[in-house]
Amino acid sequence: MVLEKELLPYSEWLSGLGWDSALFRFGATVLVFAVLALVVGFLVAMVRYGPLKAGDLTYRVVTNGFKELWQISPRRVMALAGLAVKESLRRRVLVALVIFGLILLFAGWFLRTDNPEPARLYLSFVLTATTYLTLLIALLLSAFSLPADFKNRTIYTIVTKPVRAGDIVLGRILGFTFVGTAMLAIMGVCSYIFVVRSLDHTHAVDLRSVENIPDESGEVIGRRGRTMIEADHFHEFEVEADGRGIAFSEYGHSHDVEQQGDRYAFASPQDFLRARVPLRGKLSFLDRQGSPVAHGVNVGNEWTYRSFIDGGSAAAATWTFDGIDESILKINPEDETQYLPVELIVRVFRTYKGEIERGILGSIQLRNPDTKVKSTVQTFLAKDVSIDEHRFERQQYNPADNQPIDLLEDLVTKDGRVEVIVQCLDSAQYYGFAQADCYIPLPDASPLWNFIKTYISIWVQMVLVITIGVTASTFLSGPIAMMFTVSFITLGFFRDFFVKVAEGTQVGGGPVESLVRLVTQRNLTTRFEPSPAVQLMEALDRVFKGAMQSIAAVLPDFRSLSTVNYVANGFEIPANAIGQQLTVCLAYLVGLSIIGYFFLRTREVAK
Repeated sequence: MVLEKELLPYSEWLSGLGWDSALFRFGATVLVFAVLALVVGFLVAMVRYGPLKAGDLTYRVVTNGFKELWQISPRRVMALAGLAVKESLRRRVLVALVIFGLILLFAGWFLRTDNPEPARLYLSFVLTATTYLTLLIALLLSAFSLPADFKNRTIYTIVTKPVRAGDIVLGRILGFTFVGTAMLAIMGVCSYIFVVRSLDHTHAVDLRSVENIPDESGEVIGRRGRTMIEADHFHEFEVEADGRGIAFSEYGHSHDVEQQGDRYAFASPQDFLRARVPLRGKLSFLDRQGSPVAHGVNVGNEWTYRSFIDGGSAAAATWTFDGIDESILKINPEDETQYLPVELIVRVFRTYKGEIERGILGSIQLRNPDTKVKSTVQTFLAKDVSIDEHRFERQQYNPADNQPIDLLEDLVTKDGRVEVIVQCLDSAQYYGFAQADCYIPLPDASPLWNFIKTYISIWVQMVLVITIGVTASTFLSGPIAMMFTVSFITLGFFRDFFVKVAEGTQVGGGPVESLVRLVTQRNLTTRFEPSPAVQLMEALDRVFKGAMQSIAAVLPDFRSLSTVNYVANGFEIPANAIGQQLTVCLAYLVGLSIIGYFFLRTREVAK
């Protein structure tokens, strides 16, 4: 599970210091766009009526605007929302549901069942398709609604009633949100049924492979065997003397097995849909000589999310976990012993292929951060980006003297800290890690509720698109409003890059310098010789960077609003993330509604 940004606690995220805090961005959003709304409104009015009348109109909008905003009527807003719903139905918006149904109907032809992670494939597909289709419908509805009313002059029928500009803007936003919510709910139900039914399967037993499992005295205590191939895979299975057993995990799932005479009944697959709750630690690295370093080795990847450690050396990745106590331990149902589960995601980088099907050898062990006492070393073969599960039994043995030690008493400090050390043992090979790649699994959350939370995230994105589209349509024509909204969303998806350019931390300089380098084919690291032209270029970049910083402060980070990867990879979506997204949605809804009101008030029809 890739987490490029650490998720802050809600209170810290909301009121944190700096220009990237939520409260600052909300205030900046309202202020910047409100000023832009007044400036653009004044310029448009000046072209139509002259500067004096435009100034008078702008003054009256400012002085009376906030008073009218407080007089918005919920009854009028809901009535206008109902009109927006009827308008959406007249525009045959329900065709989107037919398109979505056709996508699900034929998706099974193209989704491969031999994928080693079929649940990830199916979930990514349906959630991505839902997101794109929902955002497209939201864009078309919001961007063309008001411009079409102005063009057809149906807006004049509304403004002759006792309604205000704020009622119209809010009514449109809420009406389209009602339509989108209903469609999203239907898509969510259909998507969940599609995923569950597509992944559901059973197996028949290859009777030739079945054999008895004897104990030391020769008495039969169970049977083992393997299944026939179904959905491009098979399972090894074991059943005990009472006829109950399990088909071991394969392709990310297992089955319960029940022996009925000479027949074996396999239950529906388990663990396809999961919502892992990880306890994450703090990552640090050691270099080839075993000295602490800030980062591991860069193997040449442009994406620097993961750092790598050398194989066959003292290089290591170490995670320090807090809050480890007896409640974290799990119980092995076979012998009732306690163990600490650790799950590890390894990014393997090979300098030579060798046996490509064979994993790269590595080791993992626990260590007390204070006393430096270590646990028994566990070796494993890691394959690229696979989840390796490790169990550390309560009773361990100290490698120094081979004496028994207790995991909680000897390896965990009194304040609940323990270190997990991972090394790559194969020379000339590398392991790559990020902080989120090692975690201690807590009890799983509900997969269904996790699925619903993903749709809440999609709903937040939909509401943002509707709000931006309706606001843009109050002063732009339909096609221009759509292009503006698409540009706003696109910049939101690349907000991190945009911010780096605005702050001057992106390699290659500002927009003007980047254009000059592109035209002159000059590489990114070559410095310009001082000259008046270079000084002019840098001055223009400072102006553009200032404007870009103002825009970056109000851009919604659409990439962080997507939670598809959480569900597809089987991790719980933190409630903290949903709370942040709903807060962002409310902030933009309030701020852009006010801005849309000011834009609409400057138009002749809304006077």
